[in-house]
Amino acid sequence: MAWISAVWGRAQTRILVWVTVLVTTAVVGSTLTTRQLLRFQLDQRISSALEQEISEIKRLIDGRNPLTGQPFDGDVKAIFKVFLSRNIPDNDEVFITLINGEQHATSPAPLPIPTDQQAQIVTQWQGLNQRQQGQLHLGQDTWVYLAYPLPTEGPDHGVFVVMQSLTNQQRDLNRLVWLEAQVFGISTLVALVLVWVATGRILAPLHDLTQTARSMTATDDQLQRRIPVRGTVEIAELTETFNAMLARLQASFASQRNFLNDASHELQTPITIIQGHLELLSQHPEDQAEAVVLMQDELQRMSRLVKDLLLLATAERRDFLALTIVPVDQFLQAIYSKVGVMAARQWTLAQAPAVQIVADRDRLTQAMMNLIQNAIDHTQPNDTIELGAKLVKHQIHFWVRDTGVGINPVDQSHIFQRFARGTGARERSEGSGLGLSIVQAIAEAHGGQIRLSSTSLQGSCFILILPLEPPQDRPAVPVYSH
Repeated sequence: MAWISAVWGRAQTRILVWVTVLVTTAVVGSTLTTRQLLRFQLDQRISSALEQEISEIKRLIDGRNPLTGQPFDGDVKAIFKVFLSRNIPDNDEVFITLINGEQHATSPAPLPIPTDQQAQIVTQWQGLNQRQQGQLHLGQDTWVYLAYPLPTEGPDHGVFVVMQSLTNQQRDLNRLVWLEAQVFGISTLVALVLVWVATGRILAPLHDLTQTARSMTATDDQLQRRIPVRGTVEIAELTETFNAMLARLQASFASQRNFLNDASHELQTPITIIQGHLELLSQHPEDQAEAVVLMQDELQRMSRLVKDLLLLATAERRDFLALTIVPVDQFLQAIYSKVGVMAARQWTLAQAPAVQIVADRDRLTQAMMNLIQNAIDHTQPNDTIELGAKLVKHQIHFWVRDTGVGINPVDQSHIFQRFARGTGARERSEGSGLGLSIVQAIAEAHGGQIRLSSTSLQGSCFILILPLEPPQDRPAVPVYSH
């Protein structure tokens, strides 16, 4: 049973099964439809043939006797004699003439009708005074007939009957349909073999894709492999997508390795400082108070670093944001009321639009505070820091602009990376280098972005761009890159 499951699980087998079902349905449907159409045409052809013979007998009634050159004048016997001499019935066709209720002459003679049933069928036509069409079941055969009483005024009453065998013609029709079904069946088998071969060739790149993915490990040399792009448009697109995924995985593994290296370095420094002071305490007990203060400061820095790392780790979760309606002008006024005690700067507040956005107020506050702290680190007491917001095409642009030393163009390319610090930051800054990374994570969690405009020695402007409403399926926060 395992091999059956394995074969059935293959896309090639499923495609072949579906094609078989569809083609078989189409063949059966077309065969039945063809049979019905042929049967309809057969009925029409038989009716036309019967009417044609009746038309011939009518022309004789209104015409002249070729033997005498005179009108028939109701001479039923002469009419039947001339008709039977001039008209030869087709295969499976019979002419019967009745005069005064008795069988007069037939063509062919003898009739292809059982003798014991001839009297029975003659009886139902002998007193006919109007045309009649119907079917007769004689033995195993079915006949279609048209009986026509001659409208003559002579002493004799004549009835002309033309019959055609429906059974024989149906047998020929069924034979034709069966031959057609056999041709369709053979064609279908050939087509299915070709479908199996063609799908195998079309799906071959998928097999290569599977084998390549199965053979890969999380090592750098494996992740550098790429699959050649070939096959149909869809499979080529899938291969390109897979190669792009490998590139992202390669970058992800590299960024994780760099992130772990940098994080371990950042954590190793305060640990080393604490260990060193603990060793000094045993040698210089008189320095205990100063050592405790230093160790507490390092522990607090480690605590802040761990909290920032945890925040960045949870930024990729869907429950990272607690969305609510935030009035932009009130929010910015609340931020402005807090910054005055953070540092002695020339604080200004630009006019904010009276609109509302759907956002996480706490995360948004955290992002703005990080931008403000970054501005403080790059300015002096006489510098100006401006807060503002404006509505631009269904987006809110929050900005923090300063007149400080600016950010070196070399630093701007990696300023949002984790643990990155600008060369212009003041040495006394206690930041971990994660502040701007947190701002970027919060912005992208809202479906927005963060932009930087800075000129060395002329200040910087960070613009936090958010949509009025975050997308339903927000994109994942990019992994750390170094």
